[in-house]
Amino acid sequence: MGIYEPNHQIGMWEDSFKTDSCQNICTSKAAETDMRLVYMLEDIPHKELTQPKDYDQETNKSSDKVLRRLAQNREAARKSRLRKKAYVQQLESSRLKLCQLEQELEQVTQKGIYIGAHLGERTLGLSGSVNLGIAAFEMEYGHWVEKQNQQTCQLRAALQAHASDIELHMLVESGIRHYGNLFRIKAITAKSDVFYLMSGMWRTPPERFFLWIGGFRPSKLLKVLSSQLNPLTEQQMRAVTGLQQCSQQAEDALSQGLEKLQQTLSETLACDLLGTFSVTNYMGQMAIAMTKLEALASFVNQADHLRQEALQQMYSILTIRQSARGLLALGDYFQCLRALSSLWATRPPS
Repeated sequence: MGIYEPNHQIGMWEDSFKTDSCQNICTSKAAETDMRLVYMLEDIPHKELTQPKDYDQETNKSSDKVLRRLAQNREAARKSRLRKKAYVQQLESSRLKLCQLEQELEQVTQKGIYIGAHLGERTLGLSGSVNLGIAAFEMEYGHWVEKQNQQTCQLRAALQAHASDIELHMLVESGIRHYGNLFRIKAITAKSDVFYLMSGMWRTPPERFFLWIGGFRPSKLLKVLSSQLNPLTEQQMRAVTGLQQCSQQAEDALSQGLEKLQQTLSETLACDLLGTFSVTNYMGQMAIAMTKLEALASFVNQADHLRQEALQQMYSILTIRQSARGLLALGDYFQCLRALSSLWATRPPS
């Protein structure tokens, strides 16, 4: 028979109560912990939560900067290589030109005796050395003639092909500048030996026949050109006629000045020829004569300036196509003179 034991029941209740209490306490603590964790997460700033994303963006930006810098470095290196290549090519081209000039100068030097036979004592000194200024001019003038022949062929081809005014304008401008280059190298050579230029030994004999102060007479050449440029308008005819008259007047003034120089030079040299010889007087006369001769270079430069002005004024009067035809006629005229010289030199003896 079971015996009712109050203490035993109480113990069971206490144990049951303790168990439930422990469970409730544990559950409550767990809930409190979860809530505390939620509160802590809510307290964390949004910026801190998104830090990994921002970090990735910063990393990507850094990578982009590095890539851009590498690309810039590669481009700079490529440009540097191109500059070095162009510089090397320029050096090579300059070296080839220098070698060519040295060869041409050597050829001219080897022809010193031939040059001296044409130029006399002005070119070959007592030591037999060549006047380098004249030798350089002859070489440059030879190149100038070759280029003039090329330009003449280009003008003829352009006119026959009915080229545009723009193309003709470029050819005409190039031709005018080419004559300007001739006047420039003549001015340099006049300082070396003005008698060489005025004698025309650098031109063919037929060209020397028409020589006037180291070149062609502008008025005579304008007459030749105007006959090849017809038809001209009345306004153009008046302008060309006026240009011819102005050129003729300027030529006359230069010719008179040159005659005056010849007269004063003769008077200076003839002074006291029958008197008692004096070294002092003789040296004084030579010094005065040398001073007067220095004016010859000025006459050559003024004559070339007149020639250049005539060409430029004629260019301003004519149309582009007329100017092209005029330069073509001028080139053909000088080519005919040079061809006549060759025929004259090879003519059979009479």
